Amino acid sequence: MTSLTREPAPRPSAPSRPARPRPAPLAPPERLQIYRDDGPICRALGRLARGQLPPLPGATIALVVTVVLLSAGVGDVRGPALFAPVVVLLLTGPASTHPHDGRMDCLVPPIIRGIEYGCLTVLGFAQGVSAPLVYVLVAVLAFHHYDTVYRTRQGLRPPEWIFRAGLGWEGRMLIVAFTGLSGLLPFAYAALAVYLGVLFAGESVMTWARTGRDSGVMVDLEEVEA
Repeated sequence: MTSLTREPAPRPSAPSRPARPRPAPLAPPERLQIYRDDGPICRALGRLARGQLPPLPGATIALVVTVVLLSAGVGDVRGPALFAPVVVLLLTGPASTHPHDGRMDCLVPPIIRGIEYGCLTVLGFAQGVSAPLVYVLVAVLAFHHYDTVYRTRQGLRPPEWIFRAGLGWEGRMLIVAFTGLSGLLPFAYAALAVYLGVLFAGESVMTWARTGRDSGVMVDLEEVEA
């Protein structure tokens, strides 16, 4: 007498979540505006100019002026080097709302990054800020800018509030200039490194965690297009 064994009925599979459509890559001019990392002050100057000023001439002049000011006044505690951020803001800020669709406008973000990193490094060393503290602040900013570039390669645009909360390149440089005039530069570097580090790292972790849950596999859109 054979015994009949009943196989368990298969359980109904849970409905799979529909995959979100892959985000479209950002247009190059839009990415260049994002890479500038402008803050509220710079954008306000750009609105006054209504996007009519091309960005490359002002950025190039700002780079030359910055090199001259840093070379001429780096040894003076209250020398002309501390006024470089104001000059750079006045030269590059009004062009912040320009579409950045010129043939060589791709050079503008690297020029601004070079000015910011150069000013922070030279002024920090010249005014007695410890080398590790200068390195940490510049490293925090480099992480933020790398994260911004990588997001755009995934078709993601950073939230607008991060540009305001991050003070923009001009806000950070102005804080360094004003605290340098009052002799509080080491305190300013420490405060900026802690504040910006927590802000940028925390926002980045939350964004990528949320993106991973929503879309699963990350795809470099530039490599796909190539």
